[in-house]
Amino acid sequence: MITDVPGVLVGHYERLGDGWATGTTVVLVPEGATGAVDQRGGAPGTRETDVLEPENLVQRANAICLSGGSAYGLAAADGVMRWLGERNHGVRVGVAAHEVVPIVPAAVIFDLPRSDWGNRPDASFGYAACEAAVAGPVAQGCVGAGAGATVGSLKGGVGSASEAVNGYTVGALAVVNAAGEAVSYDTGRPFAADHGDFGVVWPDRPGEKPTPDRTMLNTTIGVVAVDAALSKAECRRLAVAAQDGLARAVRPAHTMFDGDTVFALATGERELPSDEGARVVTLDALCSAAARVFARAMVHGLLTAVETAGVPAYRDVWPEVFPGGESHSVDT
Repeated sequence: MITDVPGVLVGHYERLGDGWATGTTVVLVPEGATGAVDQRGGAPGTRETDVLEPENLVQRANAICLSGGSAYGLAAADGVMRWLGERNHGVRVGVAAHEVVPIVPAAVIFDLPRSDWGNRPDASFGYAACEAAVAGPVAQGCVGAGAGATVGSLKGGVGSASEAVNGYTVGALAVVNAAGEAVSYDTGRPFAADHGDFGVVWPDRPGEKPTPDRTMLNTTIGVVAVDAALSKAECRRLAVAAQDGLARAVRPAHTMFDGDTVFALATGERELPSDEGARVVTLDALCSAAARVFARAMVHGLLTAVETAGVPAYRDVWPEVFPGGESHSVDT
């Protein structure tokens, strides 16, 4: 999971039921981490992404806010800023300890049809997600920003994964909400099934494809993190590579209906080799891992989701993949 990277915390807050199916997920690095972003697709919803460009002044972010609610949900980042500011985390702009400006880039998914109109995340969601943040195992599925997510014809959700590479740890968290499909209906296998051991036996039969009654506006968003000391430009390469993992997991990817946005965070716990050639080789290995872990996170988001607001989940179409696992739904 992304919290396998030391110093990274994750918190979720969502509302499900009574006309709600949306939420917010926060990836916290309170002391700051070098940040970058890569955005693909034709329908982005973002905030404070320009600050992450390599040529700009601020070098470190304190959190990444991922939220439902389309552009309205960007307000959740206000609550994240308040939580960090109350704890004196941010860029110091004055003499007193509390005179800081927290750096909280954010991105949103389109999930408005899953809730009654007007039910969307606000600043209280971001603050509550911070209050819930932990360094341990990350809840997956219909939690946080994944509460109202869909992927193609199925329910999407939050997924996370990590791996060790050359002594470093690379982790990812994805909010799976793509316009494209994440699974082949001819076989029942997710497109990125070969990117890890998911502890299941994949089906080998066609599935009946649900007919979604929804607006084709989506966006997969997420974060890839590493405990290496990287520059902002090197972080950007990590985010670019993670987008490759997204493209392996859904077909098609980066459409005009998606605003796919992946952030990268480097906590700086471990230095890269000082030799230029060895540094490039190490960075390349980290980028390759970023693609793999983001693809795996996408599959976890698919597998852990449950039916919500009438959108069936993977487990409803291929229940045999989850022997003894009870399928359930969330009504809104």
